[in-house]
Amino acid sequence: MANHRRASTRHAARRPVAAPPGESYWSVDAGAWSSWRPGLPAHLGDLLAPPIVVGVARAADRPAGVAAGEHPVPGSGDRGPSFHLVDPVASTHMTVVHPIARAWITTGGTGAQNYDEFADDAEITAIIEANPHSALGIEMPHRAPESLGRSFLDALPDAVARLAEAKADGSYTPAEQVVVLYRISAAGEEPAYGIFAMVDTDQISTSRDEPGLVIRNEDVFIAKVRERVALAETLGHLLSPVLLLQTGTGEELHARLAAATEAAGPPAATDTDQAGRTHAIWLVGPGPEQDELTALAGGGELVVADGNHRSLAAQTGGLPRFLAVVTTPRSVAIQPYNRLVSELTSSPEELLDRLRAAGAEIRPIDGPVEVPAAGGTVHLRLAGRGYAVTLPHDEPAGQLENLDHALVERLLLRDALGLDPGDKRITYVGGDYPASWLTGEVDAGRAELAVLIAPVTVDDFVAVNLAREKMPRKSTWFTPKARGGLVVAELSR
Repeated sequence: MANHRRASTRHAARRPVAAPPGESYWSVDAGAWSSWRPGLPAHLGDLLAPPIVVGVARAADRPAGVAAGEHPVPGSGDRGPSFHLVDPVASTHMTVVHPIARAWITTGGTGAQNYDEFADDAEITAIIEANPHSALGIEMPHRAPESLGRSFLDALPDAVARLAEAKADGSYTPAEQVVVLYRISAAGEEPAYGIFAMVDTDQISTSRDEPGLVIRNEDVFIAKVRERVALAETLGHLLSPVLLLQTGTGEELHARLAAATEAAGPPAATDTDQAGRTHAIWLVGPGPEQDELTALAGGGELVVADGNHRSLAAQTGGLPRFLAVVTTPRSVAIQPYNRLVSELTSSPEELLDRLRAAGAEIRPIDGPVEVPAAGGTVHLRLAGRGYAVTLPHDEPAGQLENLDHALVERLLLRDALGLDPGDKRITYVGGDYPASWLTGEVDAGRAELAVLIAPVTVDDFVAVNLAREKMPRKSTWFTPKARGGLVVAELSR
C-alpha cells in the first residue's frame, strides 16, 4: 500500500469511503483478523472489527491484473480476511457526503445570519424583534426579546417551542432523502455555489495523525461548543450548516453546481441577506443526479471554512452526521477578521511602550485608520490616534506563528495587555463590519482599542490546512457565508 496515513482504530466498523481523485482505498474484512497480521503496518494490529479501512493507495499503484473488488488476503484461505479495493468514486454510496434523511425546507422568512456573526448581541435581539420567524430566535433563544435576562440553557424550551410553531404555521415544509442546491448571487459579483447535505462526523480530522477527509484546524472556544451541543440535543434538529471547502474536486463541483442550478427551474425558496445577496435553494431527490452530486461533493479533502464550533459540537454530542454546505474555493473570499478591546489594562502610552520594548516598530497614521493593504503590519486605533505597528517575528517558531493574527494574540493581547483570547473584553469582529465601524466604536468611547488586520488568502488557508497546520484563532472570515434557517436537518432520535 502506497500510503497508510488514514489508518487508525477510529476506522473500526466503518465501511470504506470514496477516495479522492487518483486514489483508491483498501479495506479489510477482518473477522479472523487476529490470526492474520503479516505484511501490515504494526500500528494496525489492534484493529479487530470488520470492515476496516487500513490505508489508501494510488489507483496507478495497483498490481497489474488486480481489479477493483474484493480479494482474499494471500495465505489466509477461503474463510480468512479479505481486502477490498475501490477505484476513485467508483460507487457513489461510499462518499462521506449524504442526503438529508428528513429535512425541513424554508418557505420564506426564516433565513438568518449564523449566531456567531455579530459583534453585539443586541443586534440579534433587534433582528428577532423585527422578524419573529428568523432562525436566530431558535439558534439564540436567550436573545429573543421575550427571553432576555434568561441564560442560554434556561431559554432552550423557548427554542423548542419556536421551531414547533414554525413547522406548524408552514414556515418550513418537510422533505425526505434530499440534497439541496444552493446559489448565492448579487449584482456585480460572481455567483457562489454549494450543496446542503449531511457529512460523516467520524471523518473530522484535527491533526496529521488523525485520519479523515474533513479537516478542522482552528482553535475554538469550548463554552460556545457546549451551547451548540445543548441546542442540538434539545431541539433534535440542526439549523446552521458547517461550511466546507471541497479541495479535491472543487473546479468540477463548481461547474456541476452551476449547471444544475441553471437547469433546475424556479427555486424552492429564496432569501435576501444583510448585504443584499440573494440566497436560492433547489431540492434534488434520490436518483443519478443526487448520486453524482454527493460523489463530487465528497470527492476530496474537505476543509472547514466556517463552523469550527458546530463541527466540534457534532463530535462532542455524538452525532453520526452533521449538516453542511459543501462549496468550492472559487465561491468564497476571505475578508478581514479584526479585534475590538472594550477596556485596556494600561494607558495607551504604556501599551505602546510595551510593544516597543518587545521589538515592535510603531508609526503614526495620518487620516482614517483602515485595514492594512497587505500582511506584515497591523493598524491600531486608540483614542483620537492611529498607528501602524510591525510586530517582531520569531523566525524559529515558523510561518504560522508569525501570521499577523497569531502575533496580535501573543504579543499585543497576551503579553502587552495580559488578556487571554477568551476574555470578554475582546470582541472578534468579522469582515461584514467596515474599518470605520471599529474606529467609530473607539471614537465614541464604547471601546478603547481597535486592531485592524489584513486577511489571509483562500489559497494560503487551503495550503495551511492540507499541510495539517493549525490556523490562528478567529483568523478567517469567509464571505459569502451559508445562511442558517434555510435547510433544517432533523436528527434521528
